[in-house]
Amino acid sequence: MTRMRGGGRALWIRILLGVVAALLLAALAAFLYVRSVTAPAGGGPYTLEVKPGDTLGGVARELQQQQIVKNADVLRFVMRQNGTAGSLKEGLYDLSGDLSVQQVAEKLAGPARIPQVNVTVPEGWRLRDVPPIFQKAGFDGAAILAALQDPSLSAHAEGKQKNLEGFVFPDTYSFRPAETPRKIVQTMVERMNREFTPERVAQAKALGLSVRDWVILASMVQAEAANDLEMPIIAGVFLNRLEDGIALGSDPTVAYGLGKNLPELDRSAGDFTKDTPYSTYTRMGLPAGPINNPGEAALSSVLNANRKLADGRDALYFLHAPGGKIYVNHTYAEHLRDNARYR
Repeated sequence: MTRMRGGGRALWIRILLGVVAALLLAALAAFLYVRSVTAPAGGGPYTLEVKPGDTLGGVARELQQQQIVKNADVLRFVMRQNGTAGSLKEGLYDLSGDLSVQQVAEKLAGPARIPQVNVTVPEGWRLRDVPPIFQKAGFDGAAILAALQDPSLSAHAEGKQKNLEGFVFPDTYSFRPAETPRKIVQTMVERMNREFTPERVAQAKALGLSVRDWVILASMVQAEAANDLEMPIIAGVFLNRLEDGIALGSDPTVAYGLGKNLPELDRSAGDFTKDTPYSTYTRMGLPAGPINNPGEAALSSVLNANRKLADGRDALYFLHAPGGKIYVNHTYAEHLRDNARYR
C-alpha cells in the first residue's frame, strides 16, 4: 500500500509536469505568434492617404496589402488597446514596413501631414495668364478664371473694374489639392491687401493716388522696368508726367488695351493711334485699370520714386538702349537725341 501511494504521487507529479510543460509550450507558441504578427512586415516606404470617410478597418487592410503590417486585425487591436482607434486624421502618413505594429499605431495616432501643392504666380503676369499655372498644378483652371473675374473679392476693385486684375499678389503659395478656386483667389487677394498698410496708403495719398491708382501705376512700372533697380526711376518719370499733365505714353498700356503682348505691337498698323480706355498715348492720365499684377518692388517704387536727374531737373523721359541701359532726360529734345544715339 505504501508503494502504491508513492507511485500515485509520482504519477501526479508526472502529470503536473506534463501540464506545466504544455502550458509553457503554449505560452511560448503564443509569444512567438504575437511577436511574429507584431514584427515589421518588411514592406518598403509607403505614404498612406487618409480621406474623409476612411475607417480604421479599411486603413488597416490597406496597410496589410502594402506589407506595412502583417495582420490588419492586430493593428486594430493594438490601437483599441492604446485608446487611439478613433484618432485617424485626414491627411498623409509616411510609413514603412520596417516599423513594428506598435510603431505604426503610434504614427497613425499622431498628426497627419497635410498635402500641399506649391504654385508660383510671377510678378507682372496678367490675370489671363494665371489660370494655366494652376491648371498645370492640378487645379481647375476654368474655375480659377471664373473666380478671378469676381471683383467683389477686393474692396479696391469692386465697383471699379470687371475683374481682379492688379489685385492678385505675385508669390509662391501652398494650397491643399482639394482647395476651392474661390478660396485660392481669396488667399492671393488677401496677400495683396497686406501690402496696403495704413502708412503706405498715406504715402500714396500724399502723391495724389488712391490705392487703386497706386496699383495701376505700379503695374505700368512692372511692365516697363528691365529690373528692380530701374523701377523707382520709371515711377518718378510717370509721377512727374502726371503732375505736369503730359501723356504717359507707355507702350505696355497700348498692348493691354488691344489684347496683345508687347512684342506684337505694330506701329505701322496704327496700334499706337487706336484709342482704348487703356491707351496712354490717346488718353491723358492713368489707364482705365491695372495692366498686370505688380509685385512688391513695383509697388514700393511708386512710393519711393526717384523723380530728379543728377542736375536737379525733373525726370520726364526714359528709354532702354539695346544693351539694357536706361537713359533718362528732362526734355523731349534730349530724349530724341538719345534715341538717335542708342537705338
